[in-house]
This record gives sequence, structure tokens and C-alpha cells, in this order.
Amino acid sequence: MPPRPRVLPGFGLSLGYATAYLGLLVLVPLVACFAAASALTWERFWAVVWTPNAQAAYALSLGAALAAAVVNLFLGFLVAWVLVRYDFAGKRILDALVDLPFALPTAVAGLVYSSLYAADGWYGQFLTPLGIEASYNRLAIVLVLVFTSFPFVVRTVQPVLQELEPELEEASATLGATRWETFSRVLLPQVLPALLTGFALAFARALGEYGSVVFVSSNKAGETQIAPMLVVAKLEEYDPTTGFRYDEAAAIAVVLLAMSFALLVAINLLERWSKRHAA
Repeated sequence: MPPRPRVLPGFGLSLGYATAYLGLLVLVPLVACFAAASALTWERFWAVVWTPNAQAAYALSLGAALAAAVVNLFLGFLVAWVLVRYDFAGKRILDALVDLPFALPTAVAGLVYSSLYAADGWYGQFLTPLGIEASYNRLAIVLVLVFTSFPFVVRTVQPVLQELEPELEEASATLGATRWETFSRVLLPQVLPALLTGFALAFARALGEYGSVVFVSSNKAGETQIAPMLVVAKLEEYDPTTGFRYDEAAAIAVVLLAMSFALLVAINLLERWSKRHAA
């Protein structure tokens, strides 16, 4: 009797195609970015990536992305819970609207937000008299990042909630647990890995966002200039002796890549810890 194959037919071809695809579209551009940055000496590299304006841009990018991811962590879980556990009129429409930031160009989102929260906009005309400025400042950046990264938490948590049986909550209530105890001891351990994954995806999406932010930020160096906008600013600078500063832009991009990779590794470690803790 011939031995049964240990892998599905076509595994080698599929693996080769996937590896080539990732190499051409992901690995090669990353290598090109590092190669462009390597044209700078270490002293010049450090002088480019650690200026006061660059430090302010990193801090704003990380802070705004973190704030948007935290907001989406709570809002995304709430929306996913409503979509899974309740039936109501317009549920399918609401479910479809969750994916709107995926389909809508981010530049359009930034343009709409800038008009809504301007002093004479639909929202701004009520917020401005209260002293709430939500256009061309840091708050505006956080708002558009919340919009662009919102679906990641919902779509990550929603399948996990669908697999959880409502009987678990009923059994917990029958045993005398309060609603908070049911949530913290029964539901949260089950959805925590998905929440962390959604948080990581939302954070990574917000960290590299450019198209929407350019419409709601004044791009003032040291105040409202995020790191991706600093990269674009470097690309637009022209030196008569050296030409365009692609190497300096690549150096800042390398720092952003290192930040994103380190944070994603840390969050993946948290996911593994939460899975072991839940088990």
C-alpha cells in the first residue's frame, strides 16, 4: 500500500508562489529602503533621524496612533458585540458600514473630516463655541486615524464572539456571578487574544497613515507634522549639489520600520501570553 502524502498536492508550487510574491512586493522594497539609507554615514544618519523636528514627528505619530488604537479597542469591541449578540432593523447596513474605511480612499476621509470639523462645518459650528478645536491640530489627526483603523478591531473580534455560546453567560449568571464577573472571567479571557490582534493591526495601520492626515493637519514642523509627512517633506527637498534627498527620506523610513516591527513583536508576545493564560 503506497504511503499517504503528508502534504496537499501542489504544496511546493504554492509555497514557491507565495514566497516569490512576498519577496517581490514586500522584501525587495524593504531591502531597497535600507540600501538607500545605507548611503549615509552613521553620523549623518543619526543627524538626519534625530533632529528636534524628527523627534516631535515620531512622538506625534506614536501618540496619535496609540490613542486611535485604544479608542478603537473599546468602540470596536462594542460594535462587534452589538452585531453578534443582537438582531435589529438595519443590522446588515451597519455591518456593511464597518468596512467603509477599507473601501473609501483615505484622502476622501481626510477631506470630509476637515470640512466637518472646521469652524463653520456641521460639527465645528457647535464644537468651536465650546472651545473644542478639531481641525488642523492633533485632535484632528487622532479623529481621522480612528476612522481609518476602526474596522480592524471589529473584524478581528467579531468571529471570536460568534463562536462563543451565549449559554456560557447564562451558566455564569446561574452560578451567581455578576455581569462584571461574567465579562471579566468568562468572556474577556476568550476574546483577549483577538482584541490584542485587532489593537496591533489598528495601531500599525494608524502609524503609517498619510493620505487622510495631510488634509486635517497643518503640517507644522514640531507640532502637527507626523513622521510619514516628514518623509514626504524630505523627498520634496532639493539640494543643488546633491539633488533630491532620497537617502535622508529612506533613513527616516527605516526608523519607522524599526518602530513598527518592535511594537508588533511586543504585541505578538502579549498575544501568546494571553492565549497561554486563557488556556
